[in-house]
Amino acid sequence: MFVKKTLEDVSVNGKTVLVRTDFNVPIKDGKVADAYRIKQALPTIKYLLEHEAKPILISHLGRPEGRFNSDFSLHPVAQVLERMLGVKVEFAKDCIGKPVEAALTKLAPGGVVLCENLRFHPEEEENSESFAKLLAKGADLFVQDGFGVVHRKHASTDAITRVLPSVAGFLLKREVDTITDVMANPKRPLMAIIGGAKIADKLDLIKRFIEISDIVAIGGAMGNTFLSAQGLFIGDSLVASNDLPLARDILRLADQEAKKRRFVFVLPRDAVVAEKIESNAKTRIVDFSTHVVAEIENYPRRVPHGAISIAKHERILDIGPFSGSFIAGAMQQVSTVVWNGTMGVTEVSSLIDASGPFAHGTELIVDALLGQFGYRPFSLVGGGDTVGYIESRGLIDQFDHVSTGGGASLELMAGRKLPGVEALEDK
Repeated sequence: MFVKKTLEDVSVNGKTVLVRTDFNVPIKDGKVADAYRIKQALPTIKYLLEHEAKPILISHLGRPEGRFNSDFSLHPVAQVLERMLGVKVEFAKDCIGKPVEAALTKLAPGGVVLCENLRFHPEEEENSESFAKLLAKGADLFVQDGFGVVHRKHASTDAITRVLPSVAGFLLKREVDTITDVMANPKRPLMAIIGGAKIADKLDLIKRFIEISDIVAIGGAMGNTFLSAQGLFIGDSLVASNDLPLARDILRLADQEAKKRRFVFVLPRDAVVAEKIESNAKTRIVDFSTHVVAEIENYPRRVPHGAISIAKHERILDIGPFSGSFIAGAMQQVSTVVWNGTMGVTEVSSLIDASGPFAHGTELIVDALLGQFGYRPFSLVGGGDTVGYIESRGLIDQFDHVSTGGGASLELMAGRKLPGVEALEDK
């Protein structure tokens, strides 16, 4: 249960409310390319408007390194937000000082102010209390609704809570409640599907899932590192050499867990390989473990060595069909699936259909989670690349919970405290 105060625990009627949102969205050619995070912030903003409050929205965008850079302006967000809310959104050309005061003066009843990028000021990431006081000027209350940033101690997540009464917004509460409940009281069997590049980035997460879940499936570039740690030659594939000792430790940990209880740790058994990461690359399946696909493809001839081994100049760019089918089949036997990280290089577009040449494994997971094979488990999806992929496919509303926070969700799943949540007032 969420133990911090929320909007509903305080009076907001007629108050000026400073709201930390997470509008760190992709901007392409001056336009918002993915509005998912903006959409998720709407319930809190609408609640404030319904109670005749004046919302002042603050957010960061990208990494402008503490100085103004028009490429990181939040102005395109203001335009999208205005369309979504159906009310006037005044854009302040700074997040402190006279531009904010001017925007508030112009603000019509029922309108919203969106301030310029917090990170144009180095004091934001320095957790400056004096900067927090400037942000808070004229506000009666602070609402933290930027789940994607609450794992950081910045002025708009930590110092601000020592300046204003501080409570949680609806998005923050929903994220924390959902993720905490899945990790503490999942409907079993529980399955974790973990992709991404580096094991080190998700080490604690993998260890936690080995501890609490019934099956863990690994894919993405980190799968290469595990395969290399097992002695498989992986050609020119991306591998984090520094992570090889970690991979061996995790494999030992998983083996020990499997000896204590019914637990399965799944690594890729086949792969899609190519010599280049391009849309027109020639791909093939290497069946290095089971040899089932290789035997079918080559029957009645004897399986050649090349069908079950990766060549020197080839790269693993996706899990193969046997691995994808095994994972999708396992999903038919579980009640809850936590998915963080794609299985291949999904950002490469296809020349012939919607999904790219290295996205077949990821597509199989999507199909299984959405019930295309007859059964649909509860799905919790996180991670920037994963969320970006399902958003690009127009499927984001079809999952049970899609997290807006990459780093924050990882920290919470790993069992760590989130500074931006801990700083809020207790109920």
